[in-house]
Amino acid sequence: MLDHSDIHPLFHGAPDSTEFLKLRKRIVRQTREAVERYGMVRKGDRWLVCLSGGKDSYTLLAVLHELQWRGLLPVELLACNLDQGQPGFPATVLPEFLQRRGVPHRIEYRDTYSIVMDKIPQGRTFCALCSRLRRGNLYRIAREEGCAAVVLGHHRDDILETFFMNLFHGGRLATMPPKLVNEDGDLFVLRPLAHVAEADCDRFARALDYPIIPCDLCGSQDGLQRQQVKQILDGWERNSPGRRQVMFRALMNARPSHLLDPALFDFAALDLKD
Repeated sequence: MLDHSDIHPLFHGAPDSTEFLKLRKRIVRQTREAVERYGMVRKGDRWLVCLSGGKDSYTLLAVLHELQWRGLLPVELLACNLDQGQPGFPATVLPEFLQRRGVPHRIEYRDTYSIVMDKIPQGRTFCALCSRLRRGNLYRIAREEGCAAVVLGHHRDDILETFFMNLFHGGRLATMPPKLVNEDGDLFVLRPLAHVAEADCDRFARALDYPIIPCDLCGSQDGLQRQQVKQILDGWERNSPGRRQVMFRALMNARPSHLLDPALFDFAALDLKD
């Protein structure tokens, strides 16, 4: 049986149960599939792995280190936490965790919280501005550290929720891509957990007893569009187990000729046989 401690200190204390072994194997396999399917790796690159302290980013960090240990991810990994100055944020948790587990890391403090509170009117949601400020700082840190990619912990359910938010509220068919190039053209943005279910991230992080830090800034607001979409998807999943995975497969099986966008398919060129 695999000794988890041989992989990386991030796996110290991992359960030896068959259930956990299957969970770990599934997450590793799905992450490897995404990395290979979307061509994420350039050998020798350095990746800035963004760690928020949530279940998803802990899972991302651990699984990338396992792939690296297995010789399947020939890149250098640098964990990074951006402390955005939220009141009550436990600033010592992540530095101490990363130090104990021997993970190369950078902790950056930038008080974007005060900017968000100053700019957003009372009653409006903070997520959009908070995300833009966070992303800008992460790009800067990546450049300073010589990283070619900013690596995020968005999972399958994040991607599905974003698709339906764009469908319901944005009037477009779009979601978070697993790989993109930033606007300046000098950094990749990667989502290696694109095929991994949120529930699996939760089970994995809790099984390893990682110190989860909730995002109180966003979670304290009611009526967020993402929460509404999540509730809809939860309802569909309860009524038809496996529905989420079916919908996710649809995102990988687009047929432009059966949609209505002439920029994707030249309908005008269609003609009958003589």
